[in-house]
Amino acid sequence: MSLSKIYLTFLKEKINDITNLPPVLVEIILDFVRIEAIGSSSSSAFAVRLASGRLVTWGDADSGGDSTSVQAELKDQVVQHIYSTDYAFAAVLASGRVVTWGDAGSGGDSTSVQAELKDQVVQHIYSTSFAFAAVLASGRVVAWGKGCSSVQAEIKDQFVQHIYSNDWAFAAVLASGRVVTWGHVSWGGDSSSVQAELQDQVVQHIYSTGSAFAAVLASGRVVTWGLASAGGNSNSVQAELKDQVVQYIYSNSFSFAAVLASGRVVTWGDAVYGGDSSSVQAELKDQVVQHIYSTDYAFAAVLASGRVVTWGKMN
Repeated sequence: MSLSKIYLTFLKEKINDITNLPPVLVEIILDFVRIEAIGSSSSSAFAVRLASGRLVTWGDADSGGDSTSVQAELKDQVVQHIYSTDYAFAAVLASGRVVTWGDAGSGGDSTSVQAELKDQVVQHIYSTSFAFAAVLASGRVVAWGKGCSSVQAEIKDQFVQHIYSNDWAFAAVLASGRVVTWGHVSWGGDSSSVQAELQDQVVQHIYSTGSAFAAVLASGRVVTWGLASAGGNSNSVQAELKDQVVQYIYSNSFSFAAVLASGRVVTWGDAVYGGDSSSVQAELKDQVVQHIYSTDYAFAAVLASGRVVTWGKMN
């Protein structure tokens, strides 16, 4: 269900509670309320922009459900987009300003970087569960929230091609080709152990589980880092990946599943949660995998034959 529909349902319930009007009159009132498809949600709060331009929030106050502290900043402003971490929101205004609220340590307090954001055009804001990273039109990155203070000097005046994130960390590919990471050091924020493997390489794409990253290089090699048990250590499958063309990597919260050009599926990470697919390799052999879907703990591969093959924790 979209945020617009969720908000209309919420508003309908509130009108009923307050007025006890007949349902038909409630519907007439709602006809005058248009909600644009600009909204977001944290782990326990919602934020939606009305067609009037007003921002409405509800849910857990500490997670962004209470935006009274920034309503003066939002007044008479056009909200272009709303982003979220698990406990905070960031609104990009038409004026270019970024307004944040919610848990201060999770990105809700951006006062330390407002000078860097001032008079800048924000192209996109990426997030982990506890931090934000804004990419400016200039190519620069401004980050705030948990785990961001240590990287500010490293990314200052750098131009970024792309930013990837998991629940705990960011991985930025700079215009120079270098990969810079920050956030939780054990769960993807520290890539020092693989920088030698990434050096002078072209990174085609970076995939993630909840606490690890997997970079696919133009050479075809896969480089991983982060929490070993969640896919950050791929030593056990490097022989299978060697000299192979990786078409795509799928992931759940704890494991990766790589589909090779040969059609083979190679998995690693937490064995219980999909990192071990040995029990279904016979079913996947010589099959064309069209797509792989996932829950937090399992995978489901759809084959060209129409058959579905599943592995991981099913309950």
